[in-house]
Amino acid sequence: MRPVVAGPAVRAGLWFLAFTEVVVGAWALFAPAWFYVGFPAPGHPWVSLLPPYNEHLVRDVGALSLALTVALVGAALRPERRLTVVVLLAFLTATVPHAVFHSLHLHGFPAVDAVAQTVGFALQLGVGVAVLVATLRVGVSHRRVVHSSE
Repeated sequence: MRPVVAGPAVRAGLWFLAFTEVVVGAWALFAPAWFYVGFPAPGHPWVSLLPPYNEHLVRDVGALSLALTVALVGAALRPERRLTVVVLLAFLTATVPHAVFHSLHLHGFPAVDAVAQTVGFALQLGVGVAVLVATLRVGVSHRRVVHSSE
């Protein structure tokens, strides 16, 4: 039996998540000081609002984000149910506590930055959960078809 492969919406969600991870990962790994003072955009230094700077930790975050990128790209290129579920669970395992931490540490953030950061995390989490649910549904509907044709 061929593995269940997800449709274009799942692939698009995986590519979106991979894009968000590669931007953060490459920037933090290869330019940690610039990432610290400039993420996500000039005049909006979200990372430096949570001092102190630690090059080692910023590079580690970058490397881990790039590792998630590799997994997300792999799932996007071959969105088999089991692979996609495992990759999304890994993504959510990293992203949920990251989002919770940042949501609880918004003191000192200008209101526009606090809202933008929270919306960004909500978007990432929403896409991750939606893609996971869609992937799980593909597997369920496939099993129903297989069982009904037996």
